[in-house]
Order: sequence, then C-alpha cells, then structure tokens
Amino acid sequence: MKKVNISIIIRILSNHVKEFNPPLIESVSENYRNPFFILVSTILSARTKDSLTEKVCNILFKHVKSLNSLEKISLSKLEQLIKPVNFYKTKARHLKELPKLLKDEFNNKIPKDVDSLVKLPGVGRKTANIVSAIAFGLDAIGVDTHVHTIMNRLGYVKTSNPEETEKELRRKVLVKYWKKINYLFVPFGQNICTPVSPHCSACFIRKYCNRVGVKTKR
Repeated sequence: MKKVNISIIIRILSNHVKEFNPPLIESVSENYRNPFFILVSTILSARTKDSLTEKVCNILFKHVKSLNSLEKISLSKLEQLIKPVNFYKTKARHLKELPKLLKDEFNNKIPKDVDSLVKLPGVGRKTANIVSAIAFGLDAIGVDTHVHTIMNRLGYVKTSNPEETEKELRRKVLVKYWKKINYLFVPFGQNICTPVSPHCSACFIRKYCNRVGVKTKR
C-alpha cells in the first residue's frame, strides 16, 4: 500500500472545490453569519441532503431568528416547518430544549468548544466540530460519513466509525488543515468519491489513492 500524503491531497482538492456546491453550513455561514443559525442548520442536516436542509432552513429562519423566538414557537409549528427533514420530530424536540439549556448552563450563549457543544441536545461530535470551526473559527475537524469513507478509502486511516476517524485525523493531520477537512472532503464525496461506485476515472487524486474497499467504480 502506498503512503498517503494528505497535504498534497488537500492542496489538489483546494484547487477543485469551487467546481462543486459548498457544504450546507458554509452557505449558511455566508448568508446568516450567526452561531445560532449555524447550530440549528447543522442539527437539521443530520441524515438529510444538504439541498433539502437548505430549503427548510430558509423557511424556518423566516419564523425563528433567535433563541428567544425558538423558545416562543410551539412544538407543533416547529415540526410543521421542518417536516421535510429526516427525523423531524426528534430534531424539533431537540431544538425546543435548546433555549432552556443554554440559559441554565451557558448564560444564553452558544458555547464555542467541542466538549461543551456536545452537551447540547441533538449535537454529536460532528455537529460540535463543525459549529466550533465555522461559527467560531476554532481548529476542529468535522467528520461525517463522507470524510470517514474517503479517509479509509485513501488508506490514510483504518477506522470503524467517524469518531475513530476524527481521533486519528487529530493525531495525523497538521492543525492548520483541520478546518479544511469538512469543507473539502464533503463536496468531493458528494460528487466524485461517492459512497457507492465512486467516479475514479474523473478523480483528481486517483494516483494518490489506495482504493481500499472499492469493488465497483466508474
């Protein structure tokens, strides 16, 4: 198996990333520039396509613009607004729990660090890392299924789940690249290095990839 130079791969993907639609949270951060909107969007995006989540967020944010308005909106109304996303009832319940928890434990402010963010309802490590990196500019690695799959496919890590992948990437990747991982590898995974039958013939980094576990490709 050839050695994987992640710095070269990041540089190549950086040159091509604008060919794809950016990850949802990058768009939200540009349009709304507020940690509240970034947190809510990331919670809603779990197990839901970015394009659908973005449509739902654009509707939701006409009604919910702050923790105060989130606290005031009824659960049934909130469920109605976010119904297109997967697990909307669970996500609505988590969102309704946010204002009180933030008021009681975080002085009505969204925390910046990952360890505090994961204490919030509906927030796992992926969400916490993304919010920490994008909303607050801290060094964090948001590892979703795309990042996890691609890093294993490259042969850069050998892990069983995104949490293990995050731990390995924190150990192996230079800190200056951490915030770029999600931004680069998610659209790459959505468009080229797809979970099933990746487009290896169109891949910019194919000569650096070990294609671990790839049985069918295009």
